[in-house]
Amino acid sequence: MMLNRGTHGSVRILSRSSVETMTTDQLTREQKAQSGLLPGYFDSHGWGFGVAMVTRREDLAGSIGRFGWDGGLGTSWASDPQEELVGILLTQRAWTSPNPPDVCRDFWTLAYQAIDD
Repeated sequence: MMLNRGTHGSVRILSRSSVETMTTDQLTREQKAQSGLLPGYFDSHGWGFGVAMVTRREDLAGSIGRFGWDGGLGTSWASDPQEELVGILLTQRAWTSPNPPDVCRDFWTLAYQAIDD
């Protein structure tokens, strides 16, 4: 539904403008500079209303505009409008540091490698 800009099939769940607002970076430079999340995280990411988004591509997994959330208890979800990709990873492996575990990075790398244009 989020990838379809608020619709599921022929049913509108959220307005297009609501989805655009949710997936647009809402943080100021000052807020990003004061964040204690991860050093450098906001150099390539932003925060909308309930989702993180990629604002600058820094690796294979993550087109500009991709949005979603990685949970510290072993989950990861993202929608990538540019690639028309939705990925969901559910594990039973809690993160032990602010950096994603290898299984998370490997999942997203493999998902993007599997795209066949």
